[in-house]
Amino acid sequence: MLRKIDCVMVRVDDLAAAEAFYTSVFDLRPLWHDESAVGLTMPETDAEIVLHTMDLPPDLTVYYLVDDVVSAVATYERAGCAVRTPPFEVPVGRCAVLEDPFGNAVCVIDLSNGPRPPT
Repeated sequence: MLRKIDCVMVRVDDLAAAEAFYTSVFDLRPLWHDESAVGLTMPETDAEIVLHTMDLPPDLTVYYLVDDVVSAVATYERAGCAVRTPPFEVPVGRCAVLEDPFGNAVCVIDLSNGPRPPT
């Protein structure tokens, strides 16, 4: 059911300074931005680094893109994952945080509201 790694979330206090650093040091390119986040891309991939200032639940770093977060949570819960954070709304759709049997966070996201438009 997992399709790919969609993005890595990085919490920062100063969005403008972090964007300048990541674009100059790591050669990432801006894809989109809003008042609390900026999406950056790496060459030769559609995965994103999302710099953000949002107060999200802890341990949310790597997100796996799924078709539907609610059904993915139900499927993975039946397969032995625990629900750390039930589905919640984000600008592009829904997210949830599961925990695998080894104590690792498994974050899932869907794009039910559509991807962010490029800037």
